[in-house]
Amino acid sequence: MFVYLSKKIAIPNGVRLKSVAWNAEAGWITCGGCNGLLKVLKLDLDRGKTTSNLSMNQTLDGHEGNISVVGWNEQYRKLTSSDENGLIIVWMMHKGMWFEEMINNRNKSVVRDLCWTFDGQKICIAYEDGAVIVGSVDGNRLWGRELRSGGKPLQLSHVQWSPDGKSILFGTAAGQVHRYDASTGNCVAQLTSHCVEASSTAKLIGVTWHSHATADFNNLDSLPPTLAICYDNGRCQLMRHEMDDKPVLIDTGMAARYIRWNCQGTVLAIAGQQSATLSSGDRKEVAMVQFYDTSGTHLQSMKVPGSAIASLSWEGNGMRLALAVDSFIYFANVRPDYKWGYFQKTLVYAYVPTGRSEYTCVFWNTHTAEKHLVKNVSKLVDIAAGGDSCCLARRDDTMGQYVLTLCNAIGAPLEIRHIDFEPTSLCMSDTHIVAAGEELIYVWQYRSVASKADALDPRAANARRQESKERQFHVDDVVVPDGPKGRPNTLRTTDQICSACISPKFILVGRETGIVHMYLLPDLAFVNKFQMTCRPQKMAMNCSSTRMSVIDVAGLLTLYDLPAQDTWSLTVAPTQPLHGVERKDVWDMRWSADDEQLFAMMEKTRMYVFRGTSPEEPVPSAATLCSFEDLKIKGVILDEIMQDPEHPLKDCAVDFDTKALRDTTALLNTTLEDAWQFIEDNPHPRLWTLLSEKALEKLDFVMAEKAFVKCQDYQGLQFLKRLHRLDNDKTKQRAEIAAYFHHFDDAERLYRTIDRRDLAAELRMRLGDWFKVVQLVQEGGLDDVHIQEAWSNIGDYYADRQKWSKAVQYYNQAKEYGKLITYYSMLEDFKGLQGLVETLPGGSALLVELGNKFVAVGLFHDAVSAFLKADRVKMAVDACIEMNQWAQAVQLAEKFKIPEVSGYIAKYAGHMVEKGELGQALELYRKAESYVDCAKLLSTLGQKAAKARKTVQAKKYHVLAAINLDKYKQKMLSGPAQQGDAAVSMVDALLTTDQATASDRTLANAWRGAEAYHFFLLAQEQLSQQQTERAMVTAMRLCEYDDVLDEVDVYSLIALAAYLNRSYSVCSKAFTRLEDLEARGVKHGDDRGATEATSAENAFVTLDATSKALSRSMGSLSQGLGASAAPTASDSCYDFTEASRPFHDLAFKIFTRHPPSDTVPTVPCWKCKAPNKEWHSVCTSCGVHFNVCVVSGRTIISDSDQPQHRVEACGRCKHKMYKSELTGKRWRHCVLCHSLLNVSER
Repeated sequence: MFVYLSKKIAIPNGVRLKSVAWNAEAGWITCGGCNGLLKVLKLDLDRGKTTSNLSMNQTLDGHEGNISVVGWNEQYRKLTSSDENGLIIVWMMHKGMWFEEMINNRNKSVVRDLCWTFDGQKICIAYEDGAVIVGSVDGNRLWGRELRSGGKPLQLSHVQWSPDGKSILFGTAAGQVHRYDASTGNCVAQLTSHCVEASSTAKLIGVTWHSHATADFNNLDSLPPTLAICYDNGRCQLMRHEMDDKPVLIDTGMAARYIRWNCQGTVLAIAGQQSATLSSGDRKEVAMVQFYDTSGTHLQSMKVPGSAIASLSWEGNGMRLALAVDSFIYFANVRPDYKWGYFQKTLVYAYVPTGRSEYTCVFWNTHTAEKHLVKNVSKLVDIAAGGDSCCLARRDDTMGQYVLTLCNAIGAPLEIRHIDFEPTSLCMSDTHIVAAGEELIYVWQYRSVASKADALDPRAANARRQESKERQFHVDDVVVPDGPKGRPNTLRTTDQICSACISPKFILVGRETGIVHMYLLPDLAFVNKFQMTCRPQKMAMNCSSTRMSVIDVAGLLTLYDLPAQDTWSLTVAPTQPLHGVERKDVWDMRWSADDEQLFAMMEKTRMYVFRGTSPEEPVPSAATLCSFEDLKIKGVILDEIMQDPEHPLKDCAVDFDTKALRDTTALLNTTLEDAWQFIEDNPHPRLWTLLSEKALEKLDFVMAEKAFVKCQDYQGLQFLKRLHRLDNDKTKQRAEIAAYFHHFDDAERLYRTIDRRDLAAELRMRLGDWFKVVQLVQEGGLDDVHIQEAWSNIGDYYADRQKWSKAVQYYNQAKEYGKLITYYSMLEDFKGLQGLVETLPGGSALLVELGNKFVAVGLFHDAVSAFLKADRVKMAVDACIEMNQWAQAVQLAEKFKIPEVSGYIAKYAGHMVEKGELGQALELYRKAESYVDCAKLLSTLGQKAAKARKTVQAKKYHVLAAINLDKYKQKMLSGPAQQGDAAVSMVDALLTTDQATASDRTLANAWRGAEAYHFFLLAQEQLSQQQTERAMVTAMRLCEYDDVLDEVDVYSLIALAAYLNRSYSVCSKAFTRLEDLEARGVKHGDDRGATEATSAENAFVTLDATSKALSRSMGSLSQGLGASAAPTASDSCYDFTEASRPFHDLAFKIFTRHPPSDTVPTVPCWKCKAPNKEWHSVCTSCGVHFNVCVVSGRTIISDSDQPQHRVEACGRCKHKMYKSELTGKRWRHCVLCHSLLNVSER
């Protein structure tokens, strides 16, 4: 903070003052002095808080003795005063004047102190003889008491209420502080004085207790100190509460006279006298005020003219201080150390909301007045800003570290870094952040948010391109480029860091002894060290990094020229400040960003602008300087902003022009020649720009051209050439000039005066002001094409701001169908999208986009409509398939005869299979002519039917599967003759099909499965017709199909047929196979090769019911032929559940009665005439293959002319049969595939 004297009011007749008090609510100031002097004053500040004037100056009569104490009751607007005679007067205001309300005179002792409670309800008056009176605001006495200690009355000197009003502290002349109960007046305890020894003779000079507005009195240890007790030896203790045993101790080093907290409880002012040595060697007592924060840190010291400070008081907002010195009232202005920064037209500042401990950071755009709040920033240490970012430094107690957060203009964090020390100095440039502690320095080269780099500044461009880097080192380290990145030196130093600053070229670090370290950027090399004549508090460098400014702790501003590179040395060299520039009471300064000679500084309440060492006329202001560029200074009145930090006023941001800019503006209104001469003497690009603008306004193109040359404005010169081509049309030239200087409304007005709305519209189009373009077009400026462009751009305007409903309205008028599709989709306005399908012409590419939008949300009807209108039938079919609308897809494919229809149908069929709708899948495979897939599915269904013991159905499925495979092969072979590569492709397709069906043997030989189930059924039918020999022959053929049929079923049927045919040898062989299966544990219905062991009872209890029924019927038939001649039904109806080995036991019963011998039927080979068993399929002698009659199961020997040997072949399945068998049964269809036979040849 910085404090300086700003005003002095002299008391008439040189009357010495004894006390002063400032009403924090209303702003009244009362002062009491000798001879009964009591005055009430009021100071009013102007808008800029630079000057103050007395608005009230009333002398109150009533006292005769010297005024000893005065006090305000702020809540009830009352003033209480007392003199050395003990007279107490309570004053009140009536119609703008102060009058006596109550008078009290005890006439026994002097009033040493009086104090109102913080709510204004009670007053406590302490007399020197120990008497105490507590009264109410309406004048009633609540209680009175004479305070004693050790039987003797206490000699009182001070009194102070506790913040909650429950206790009263009394200070004695002996330096003791006693705590009493406020309701009973009983002594509670004596406070311990930690700052002085018990035997000390130091006198108590002040007890002040600040009240937090929302303090939690049950948790006072968490709050900062509020109770201050000070002695005349300059020692003071700050306590959180009256029982605090660990107070903050302060030694001011001066003879203290008075103390007082500011109204916020953040700063304690201690007034006193300090001995100073004059240049002559004599000692002199100097009046001084020292300022401390709640942690006991010394903030500032201020010397005051006069012999001694009798009293002091704070203004309510803490911005000013009133001091009673001799016969004067001095006013001091206080400039707090606000946490703030300014960048990219954004002011960032922090404040602590009432009742909270965390900071709130406000990012306020001074140009647009937009603000963003970042709340609950705990333990904020400092704020720095530079370039297009700012840095917030705070303490993180959980990690024991300090956090640096890089933020943009709306407070969004960009990057975060952690450091291990407290940054007492924080500064920032466009590319680097420097955090300096007492001994350590941390440099962070961050990634800039800006996307552009100055091509003429390779150093800055290179810094922006590099990745984020960071480095930490000790102030005594010799830093070199690319040096070690490890932990810095940990040795303590007695010369600590007190200030730091940064420019694009250097980092300067100032130490308490005045030594300054210079580090070169961006390499970060320690290159120079020099000695100043002061202790720097604030440092800054000009735009060329050739000169620096220093403000020391006393507010003295000096300038130093930075050493040239050829004089750099790490040996300390003394440096003297520039002569002619030494200003006192300076609290802020700012270098110009574009002129190395210009800088602005704040001295008390005046702003000075210097060019070199020459100041301009001061400007009254209390603004904090934010930026200085183009001869304009931007400032903000932080004092006013902090009064209501959540609602900053735009008036708090102020701009100042330099004297050169003001003078140039004035001269431009006279003659251009005078302005030219003045700018020649005070050159600056901004001034030349002003001259060029004024010359263009006056159409003085010669002067304008010279001004453009001076400011090196190439675009301006090109603009002049364009003006010359306008053929001296003054109005057009003026309009172009107005547009060039961004006076667009004036340019439009000039175009309208010459009836050239088309030019005005073109101007607005170049500016992108499409609302104006629409207005001008409607007035007849341009054609309809341009108005549609305007509608489209207005739609873009609203779309960029996410106001899509309005954007759609304008896109409709502009017929921007592509954008309508996008924003209808964002709005989920599907009716609007459906309307576009009707609006768009057929074949439009936008219809495809619409269709894709519909597909994305599952509206397949609308998607199909869009694709069909766009003549994209295939995309419509694909959309149906994607949304599982297979029926629609197949319908479209068939309707529009898409070549890939078979593929679509096949995909749909696969979908139906997954859903379990196999019948529909078969139909689709048939339509798609996907015969192989159809055959696979039919074969699968046949296997399922067989497992379910549905033999007839299984046969039908296998017949259909075989028919489909034959169709596929016929399709591949029936096409036109293939040659070359086409023939190879066809063969490859057939081979691929064979490989695909090889895993299923019923498909590998298309009719094999159908034959197996056909002969299985035929054998059972023959048994039922008592054709036992034929049944046995047919059953024996089933041995070739034991991979299709169940082995237990096959050999059970063979055993039964052979038994009934009395072919016991065949029967014995069948039982042998069954016993083998029984021994291997093969269950009925298991796959071939299963080896799981199980009991015979479970193995054969599921023997086919059809076989059992046939056995019973044949047993009955045999009984009719004689018991000895044929087996009985009981032999074949053995109960398999009664024994553990049913086949073994049954075979034992049969073959103990019938030996395994018989005669089997044979047939001669039609080629070699060798006899073969009738069920053989191959001749055992010559190996020729025998055909089988599918009607009777007999072997076909030859096709001769004999009626009984004539053979019929089925045209579909190619299986043969005796015609005699067909004639006898009058069958017209094939018994295997059920296709119609050729009757004409029969």
